[in-house]
Amino acid sequence: MSLNSISLRRLAASIGTALAAALPMSASADMSGKTVQWVIPFSETGGSAKWANFFAPLLKEALPGKPTVVVKFMPGAGSTKGANWFQRQKHKDGTLLFGSSGSTQFPYLLGDPRVRYEYKDWNPVMATGTGGVAYLNAKAGAMFDGTANKLKDIEFIYGSQGATRLDLVPLLAWRMLGMKVEPVFGIKGRGDGRLMFERGEANIDYQTSSAYLSGSMPLVKAGTAVPMMSWGALDANGNIVRDPTFPDIATFKEVCEATAGCETKGDAWDAWKAFFVAGFPSQKIAFLPRGTPKDVIDTYVKAFAKVKARPDFAKISAKRVGKYPMFVGAGAKAALGTATSVPDKAKAFVTGWLKEAYGVSLRKK
Repeated sequence: MSLNSISLRRLAASIGTALAAALPMSASADMSGKTVQWVIPFSETGGSAKWANFFAPLLKEALPGKPTVVVKFMPGAGSTKGANWFQRQKHKDGTLLFGSSGSTQFPYLLGDPRVRYEYKDWNPVMATGTGGVAYLNAKAGAMFDGTANKLKDIEFIYGSQGATRLDLVPLLAWRMLGMKVEPVFGIKGRGDGRLMFERGEANIDYQTSSAYLSGSMPLVKAGTAVPMMSWGALDANGNIVRDPTFPDIATFKEVCEATAGCETKGDAWDAWKAFFVAGFPSQKIAFLPRGTPKDVIDTYVKAFAKVKARPDFAKISAKRVGKYPMFVGAGAKAALGTATSVPDKAKAFVTGWLKEAYGVSLRKK
């Protein structure tokens, strides 16, 4: 069985579980008069910030007692700082929520030595998918013809959170296209990468869908940014198709197929697709800390289910975070399983590439 088949079977199982999940029947916890801190381990300018800020007021209205929901940012080490902090927390009253993303999941998958957190200890209550769009500055964009053939001699600069973060998806994609992209590591969130691009310190960038919609689209409309490709989405058969949020933007698969020397088969492609599947269809997940009582967990599951059931949810979410599935309860647990499962062969390829390209050594996990 191929790596893609394994990953996609897991994804299909995740979606099936999400659709079949029934809501818990236990009594709800009273949240009246409480303040919920929703901690995001990135800066306030990135996609995770946009995601949490979109859901926070909806969650407030859906929780019993309508508590105050405050989004708090704890950037550092590409989200590892905040995740390690969350691992130590023992709140049991529902006043602490944590938002993970692919940049938190990938270091865990790859055995990054800075990781001190364990996803199995946490309680997922909601998960959503997302997409991503890579774009060029106006000068490089004028040379882009749907392939990377004319871009291979350009020296690109990219603001990156780190090669073991979600940035490995664009970095590996650009490498497969034969592009010369030099990452500047150490930014605290993808929004900081966009700011580097805006200031002219970088000439290539990528953002997840929520940040692209709010922060990068204005650059495109102003003519200072040119979309290059999206990562795409998965159809019911596990094939990469155009992202429903950005149907007019070609996928990486399309650009790769049109570019000399880039192949959509083989070890590099299998590894890229495996990490794409782990990092995007179940990309952003909301957790309660370990030790949270069942009635509190059930209260959050019911609240997020209520948000999802709003008659206006599809419309308002499409504008703010994109057209992607939302999972709650058992569906969120299944999504977490997909997000933290990558075939060993894909891990081995990426680990070797990270060592060769960036001198990053990782322990086996």
